[in-house]
Amino acid sequence: MAHNSRDSGNGFSDSSVHVDVKDYYGKRLQKTSDLKTGACVAPAQPLPAFVREALKKVHPEVTAKYYGCGLVVPEGLEGCRILDLGCGSGRDCFMLSLLVGEKGHVTGIDMTEAQLEVARKYTDYHMKEFGYKEPNVRFVQGYMEALTEAGLQKNSFDIIISNCVVNLCPDKKRVLAEAHSVLKDGGELYFSDIYSSGRLTEEIKKHKVLWGECLGGALWWKDLLQLAEEVGFSQPRLVTASIPTVDDEQLRDILGDFKFVSATYRLFKVPKGNTKTCQVIYNGGIPGAEDRFQFDSRYTFKTDEVVEVDGEAACILKHSRFAEDFTFQPPGGSCEPCCVKPKADMVDPFELALQSGSQGLGPATGGCCSTKTADCCK
Repeated sequence: MAHNSRDSGNGFSDSSVHVDVKDYYGKRLQKTSDLKTGACVAPAQPLPAFVREALKKVHPEVTAKYYGCGLVVPEGLEGCRILDLGCGSGRDCFMLSLLVGEKGHVTGIDMTEAQLEVARKYTDYHMKEFGYKEPNVRFVQGYMEALTEAGLQKNSFDIIISNCVVNLCPDKKRVLAEAHSVLKDGGELYFSDIYSSGRLTEEIKKHKVLWGECLGGALWWKDLLQLAEEVGFSQPRLVTASIPTVDDEQLRDILGDFKFVSATYRLFKVPKGNTKTCQVIYNGGIPGAEDRFQFDSRYTFKTDEVVEVDGEAACILKHSRFAEDFTFQPPGGSCEPCCVKPKADMVDPFELALQSGSQGLGPATGGCCSTKTADCCK
């Protein structure tokens, strides 16, 4: 797939990749069942009950145009300003609109006008369904590589979500840099995407169907770690991972020995340099995670339990929207023996998928998209 560019009219260079993706998602795909692989439809884990209830309120036509992968509903959303990259028909935006409440706000950005038409068509429907006096959601046509050019303000969002769309962009570093720019200090990029087991061949990257199906543009997972650091994010925290399917035999032949995984990561805009471990106590109370908060694949916090965390995790918790949900204390002291030690750090999404019991595809490998209390420390 050539990356020839042309001016899209707003200063951003619109490449042939963008044109092909618009055609694929705006014209060729009319419903989820039109997809040729499981890359864009496989969630990494069951949805929480409160999310399922919110999704039930989304209009069926909006849901039918949904092509995401993984789980992109972070915790602690009430009152937040959220940006959805590649919002498509708006399914996640409308769900989040309900979860952030009337005092929160959700912005969806997408480059495909056909998808945005569906989202805008049903905005009033959802505001009425939710009982809101004023809309708390809006949709903007633009590019993930050019958020500020689309009119989004720097340092203006608490959370950015993205569901299986970063791989559709040829310049991943620019996407991450733009996301970092529009996030507030302490803000989070929480996103699911497709990653490969190595850097893909030109044949795969130039295949229009594979690119549209979220495989041809997949980033090598190790490159994500490097790019995130280069643009200023904290080290990506791996949350979930799963191995979806590729049923089309011709596509499997082209993919060869490459493997793919759908993975969810958290990236935070917080100060760097803290390497001191810290003991934290989860105070509970986050909606949907009152008793147990899975922060990532390494840390699951139970209410009132003392957990030792690495310096970077401590920095994230202290400087993000989760600060008031934790009590922080230095390592050591009388409560050290009852402190829960963290699991080994997990950075390889393929390894996590294997541990989680996600089934590989054999020759048809494809892609996706201790309980001690803290009583002694009180």
